Amino acid sequence: MRQCWAFVGATLVLAVVGLSAWPAASVMLAAPPGQGELAIITSPTNAAVVRGRVPILGSAIHPAFQFYKVEIAREPVTGGDEVWGIIGAIVNQPVVDGQLAVWDTTQYEDGSYSLRLRVVRVDGNYSETVVRQVVVANAQPAQPTETPTPEESPTPTITPTPLPPTPTIVIEQPPRPTEQAIPGITRTPLPTPMPDQPTFSFDPAPLQTACLYGAGGILGIFLLFGILAAVRNLIYSLLGRRGR
Repeated sequence: MRQCWAFVGATLVLAVVGLSAWPAASVMLAAPPGQGELAIITSPTNAAVVRGRVPILGSAIHPAFQFYKVEIAREPVTGGDEVWGIIGAIVNQPVVDGQLAVWDTTQYEDGSYSLRLRVVRVDGNYSETVVRQVVVANAQPAQPTETPTPEESPTPTITPTPLPPTPTIVIEQPPRPTEQAIPGITRTPLPTPMPDQPTFSFDPAPLQTACLYGAGGILGIFLLFGILAAVRNLIYSLLGRRGR
């Protein structure tokens, strides 16, 4: 019975000792950022595309700074700290707006990655920041097939072919026979034609009109004289009657 109680007492002592030592264990817990501490990656940024050797820029400071480390994990990130690998080495000096590490992306397959900066304090706690969807693209894009530019063919110069000279057409007149005088025959010259007599055109209408006007005038004169003579005779007869 005494041995049983001794075993129980020893177990309780070990339990108390274990509980008192647990807070001092090397388990690192993420603590909320405090004043004067900074853990940030300024380059590359989320969704950046990188290739070759890439400088990782940012700040890693804390009043109780112990060290920092930059880590990488292939996306999608499934698991805990075991899926993260350190880029370079653990750094024991704080960095303010400077280079945190150099990432040689040629050592990784092309694809999407997450980068993590963890600043660890002397008490074992830490602050961290994560940049996601950083794409490694070291494979050279396929070069487009260059279509050869056709060389310009020289424009042929067309030399005009000289035309043969136009032949001059000469129409030869048949020789005219020489007139020979026939003996005993004398050529009588033809009479000189008389010039054409001038043609006069006569319009009787004006003459008829003039004759009518003349006859009318003469008839009027005779009528006037007849009237005057009749008046005179009438006056004389009236005067003769009064004288009786």
